[in-house]
Amino acid sequence: MMESVGKKKPRPRRSSTHEFKIEIVELCRRGDRSIGQVVADFDLTETAVRDWIRQAEVDTGARERADQW
Repeated sequence: MMESVGKKKPRPRRSSTHEFKIEIVELCRRGDRSIGQVVADFDLTETAVRDWIRQAEVDTGARERADQW
């Protein structure tokens, strides 16, 4: 019984469309809201949004892929 105290249930895995990810990345890039605010507003995880931003930077050539180092 005591083992369950303080443990959170894992979040169910969701999939997002490419278009949705682009929209979220653009919201973060505009600077109107922080990444934390966008995450809270859309009930996303910060890790996912940061991954989407990183991937968008790779896709546009603004960042090299990490596995190339």
